[in-house]
Amino acid sequence: MDDTTINDFESALAELESIVKELEQGNLALEQSLRLFERGVELSRYCHTRLDAAERRIEVLTEQGEPGPPPASLAPAAGKGAQ
Repeated sequence: MDDTTINDFESALAELESIVKELEQGNLALEQSLRLFERGVELSRYCHTRLDAAERRIEVLTEQGEPGPPPASLAPAAGKGAQ
């Protein structure tokens, strides 16, 4: 695992899952476990950052696509029409 670059979300998530499986087996030396854990933290932070950015993009797109309240000139006047 000499390559420390992170190419994209999907590959980061796949590597993180692999690290979790390796650590869960418990067959590693302490130093190797610590290195994998550090890499896992790095990958996890990357994934969270990417997910947060995607969520913000979705919020912006959703806000742009939803109709807002009608202008005051078109809003029904209070008390009119309900008699």
